[in-house]
Amino acid sequence: MAWDRPAVRALRFGKLLGTGSGETFAARDPDPTRWALLACWGSEREAEDFEASATVRGWDALARERCRLRLRPLSSRGRWSGREPFGSPGAGRYDGPVAALTRARIRPRRLATFWTSVPAVAADLAGREGLLLRTGVGEFPVAFQGTFSVWSSASALRAFAYDGAAHAAAIGRTAAERWYAEELFARFAVLGADGTIEGTPLPLPEP
Repeated sequence: MAWDRPAVRALRFGKLLGTGSGETFAARDPDPTRWALLACWGSEREAEDFEASATVRGWDALARERCRLRLRPLSSRGRWSGREPFGSPGAGRYDGPVAALTRARIRPRRLATFWTSVPAVAADLAGREGLLLRTGVGEFPVAFQGTFSVWSSASALRAFAYDGAAHAAAIGRTAAERWYAEELFARFAVLGADGTIEGTPLPLPEP
């Protein structure tokens, strides 16, 4: 994967990400067998051209399985590497399945206090109704971290984000303790998914 970073940097916006359980965000979390690409496209043609590229063919030759999600930004706040990769979308009304992406560059002096908040939030997330997929993501194993989750509906995501006590407490501590040097929160409409995750297609409801 390290050899393919130049190909990813050539995209309109692309990040090659490691993944993990997201249960602690400590050094033991990463899964060295699973990788993710986050990419923004100017058109569907750009996406399909990359899908047919030598880079992706190389990944397919190595992979036991692969899953591709097609997303449309509904809302985005913050920056990633100094950029606003998803622009300023106007959400409107969307009743289908949604995905949530959180990404943060954590201040080194705040890592210890940040880590103390993660297990309670992860435990609350695990049993949530409507949660279809969750994973930790990051550019590096420590300090550059985030989460990606897929939900059956926007209402299921809102219930976790605003009704979960552990998550609400973590939101309150974010500003008070100045955990992040940079942060981004984005929400997407899930337009479709191809492939499998652990042998199973993502069980998306109809939009």
